[in-house]
Amino acid sequence: MKPRFSLDADDVKAALDAAQTEAHTNGWIVSIAVVDDGAHLLGFLRLTGATPLSAGIALEKARTSALSRRESKFYEEVVKNGRHAFLSVPNIIALEGAVPVTVDEHCVGAIGVSGVKSDQDAQIAAAGRRAILARR
Repeated sequence: MKPRFSLDADDVKAALDAAQTEAHTNGWIVSIAVVDDGAHLLGFLRLTGATPLSAGIALEKARTSALSRRESKFYEEVVKNGRHAFLSVPNIIALEGAVPVTVDEHCVGAIGVSGVKSDQDAQIAAAGRRAILARR
């Protein structure tokens, strides 16, 4: 058997806190989702005033990133570059704003954000990832 890392409750809290701080610092109102490596929800935060739609999008972005082990931006670029059929792939949302969390080359989860411009969503998600990795 191979030992593997996994996210714990303190990791999830650190990620949500750091992502929320990044959003507040910039005056952004978003939803933030943290999932494990199987794309199961571990933590969620919808900031006051964030739209209901952003909640579902943040979760689907995080799931995309966890299951594919890639930033969700990869799929947005694929579609932008003409592979429109990729929109029909199940369990993939082709929008930037989610990042995988990788420890020792193994994906342990992902963070997805929705509510502002896609690159800003990704900036917030990256802040959450940094907080988790700083705990290692």
